[in-house]
Amino acid sequence: MHSPLRITTADGSFNAYVARPQKLPAPAIVVVHEVFGVNADMRQSCDELAAQGYLAICPALFWRISPGIELTDRTEAERAQGLALYNAFDLDAGVNDIAATLQAARAMPDATGKVGVVGYCLGGLLAFLTAARVGPDAAVAYYPGNADKHVREADRIASPLIVHLAEKDEYIPADAQREISSALKERPQVQVYSYPDRGHAFARHRGIAYDAQAAALANGRTADFLALHLQPH
Repeated sequence: MHSPLRITTADGSFNAYVARPQKLPAPAIVVVHEVFGVNADMRQSCDELAAQGYLAICPALFWRISPGIELTDRTEAERAQGLALYNAFDLDAGVNDIAATLQAARAMPDATGKVGVVGYCLGGLLAFLTAARVGPDAAVAYYPGNADKHVREADRIASPLIVHLAEKDEYIPADAQREISSALKERPQVQVYSYPDRGHAFARHRGIAYDAQAAALANGRTADFLALHLQPH
């Protein structure tokens, strides 16, 4: 079942896509989109999480610069538009919007109060920063671009976190991946996984770099991790 959610902040308000599980109340997961906005891939990611028993909420974080934008990675024009959105995006404002979404998720009448964050690409970086600055109950970062530029924040991460890195990521080179892994290796609640011979966005549904095997492995690890930290035992 789907229903939109309106989230209000001091700066204004924005929409979020919500996929609801069959069994309620449920823990919530804030799904953080890539540079392509809340598109079919993000909705599918939410629907899959709802099927696993979560309230999955994907906020439209580009509301300040391009409200309602929805792109794919299938054309050069859309990829260029996504890059322009990335360059125009305010990371700090984005983390604040995620914090507001987390707060709204905890307060939903159908929620248990446990809330995680799962982000991809730009959303992976935002999940990393949210783990450091906000403290969700669990966080997952898929191929977090430019996380190496923010590793000084790793010491502030208290939330359980897993990071999925693609060994052949064209946007996160090997030295950046080593920097990310090194910054996180002393954090006992953080796990970093590397996927050999895979490129950026290997888990993007219908994406040009999608790899079913690597996506299934990463998504399985994510599912186990979220169940451990968010579901009642």
